[in-house]
Amino acid sequence: MKLNRIIRRLAREVNELEFDAPVTHVYNPLDYAWAVHKEYLDRFGERTGRVFMMGMNPGPFGMAQTGIPFGEVAAVRDWMGLTARVKRPTGEHPKRPVEGFDCARSEVSGRRLWGWAAERFGTPKKFFRHFFVHNYCPLVFMEESGRNRTPDKLAREERDPLYEICDRALAAMVDALEPSLVIGVGTFAEARAKQVLGDREIPVARILHPSPASPRANQGWEKIVEGELAALAEEYPQVGELGIAPTR
Repeated sequence: MKLNRIIRRLAREVNELEFDAPVTHVYNPLDYAWAVHKEYLDRFGERTGRVFMMGMNPGPFGMAQTGIPFGEVAAVRDWMGLTARVKRPTGEHPKRPVEGFDCARSEVSGRRLWGWAAERFGTPKKFFRHFFVHNYCPLVFMEESGRNRTPDKLAREERDPLYEICDRALAAMVDALEPSLVIGVGTFAEARAKQVLGDREIPVARILHPSPASPRANQGWEKIVEGELAALAEEYPQVGELGIAPTR
């Protein structure tokens, strides 16, 4: 599968990068959780013409545990039905162990995004008929304290080589998926998509990131994103075709 090859190459290339303090530990779920991620790609990846939702990078209690973007454990295991084995990463942070599907913590962003998908579409088959979800960067960055560090907070000499690899992978994924629309989940993802796809005819939009760090997202993310998608339906028929009515 073309998408599998693109993602495997991305995983290999980012593994060659080095990061210094304050980053002390780097996880690549595309390595130790590849079995689950491959299941995800095999089952939901090979379809063109959909809306491509793109997040930033894995969360410590989401994709870092399950290998799936926004990978809240219950959503991946119980809703998607993906249960392949998750290994342990090398150089594991003592405060951020990878417990796979035994992880008792729930990633809020993933619970919100996949909960919305389940509520609106019912089954994964119906959701993925219209959408595909992936992250721009596959790496998790952690400081000595266990604090998560996002890619945009890396030093420029570390960030630029990372972006170069992820930009190339994003362009290849878009070539393979031929999406009708790219939606950045949050401002970072939207900005990277516009940077990479600026000279193409594929439209790029944005929805609010479901992170609990966002005060607005904590005021009812699902309702907010429904409104945002309804507004997008005015401009992009492919959104309206999902049954999401325009705002007027």
